[in-house]
Amino acid sequence: MTTASPRHRDRLRQSVAPFLSFFGGPFATLNGEPDVANFAVGNPQEMPDPAYVAALERHVAPHDKDWFAYKLSEPASQRTVAESLTARTGLAWDPADVAMTNGGFAAIAVALRTLVEPGDEVVFLSPPWFFYEILILAAGGEPVRVALEPPAFDLDVDRITAAINPRTRAVLVNSPHNPTGRVYAPETLTALAEALSDASARIGHPIWILSDEPYNRIVFDGRKAHSPAEFYPHTVVTYSYGKTLLAPGQRIGFLTVPPTLPERAQLRDEIFVQQIAAGYAWPNALLQHALADLEQLSIDVPALERRRDRLVSALREMGYEASMPEGTFYTMARSPITDDEAFSEILATHRVLVLPGSVVEVPGWFRISLTASDEMVEAGIPRFAAARREATA
Repeated sequence: MTTASPRHRDRLRQSVAPFLSFFGGPFATLNGEPDVANFAVGNPQEMPDPAYVAALERHVAPHDKDWFAYKLSEPASQRTVAESLTARTGLAWDPADVAMTNGGFAAIAVALRTLVEPGDEVVFLSPPWFFYEILILAAGGEPVRVALEPPAFDLDVDRITAAINPRTRAVLVNSPHNPTGRVYAPETLTALAEALSDASARIGHPIWILSDEPYNRIVFDGRKAHSPAEFYPHTVVTYSYGKTLLAPGQRIGFLTVPPTLPERAQLRDEIFVQQIAAGYAWPNALLQHALADLEQLSIDVPALERRRDRLVSALREMGYEASMPEGTFYTMARSPITDDEAFSEILATHRVLVLPGSVVEVPGWFRISLTASDEMVEAGIPRFAAARREATA
């Protein structure tokens, strides 16, 4: 007797079922209420940076009849990105290799559509961002998980190597890593590059790294976030300005390949075609006009670092096991009871919102966003203590 395979659309829905369940639960009821300490997602909890607003205002008035015409990857935007990447990585980036996208989400979708043929496998790290699996499936790929073990969440190159077979097309890496806050060191990325070079030679085709880097400027304690592109030519880098600017509703990002990639010229045309196929995945005119100004701006990273120190130390004093993130917006804490969803519901009764770890494939933990305001942190600390006492009584 044979069992019918699930329909494609059912697999898509199943891949985001935990996300849909959480955001339709207590989060939907409490989100936006003024007395709630909201640590659930990386949304702004304070008014936007006035410099960000001013940059948009400077560029909203049309300079010519084409100011708001259809836009592709505007040359000025491509130059801005290439100059930034060159300064950050030390590689001489070619503006022609930069494809502007309507956010990092679209950049990942286009990259996967470009690299993956139906049935190809894409290895990704778990715990993941919510939407890696659905994007791999939507591109016709087969998702393959490699676990990062808590509490360290180290990138295990041997596990990645063991997951590779002739069907493997790409390994999706995210550093700084959401949700754990890990920033993977050059030594780790070099080891990954060497392992993938060996595996590519063994199976007879390049294994790509898809490097999702929206948090590469949000790092703590004097660290630098290195890109796998610095060590491995067959890397596609994706980026979103929504994290650095804490403006995720203003959708602009890019995907690109390093100047060390031999076949980069051929890849440009394929990326262009896939941007059309993905539903015209270019950013709007205003954000591209303003990009040179936006490139100079950033969320207050030292303030995030101070918030991290205050909250993590308080949680540890209460008896929580909490990670000390090296970057991103997030810290992870172990639930004081096995059922992280149940504990998140207890926290919600104390007017605290967090993301249950089961939503991002790490049950028994929960994620805390540092984009909460300082007032939310101070209000939330005694509530975390009260919820823990209730759960363990």
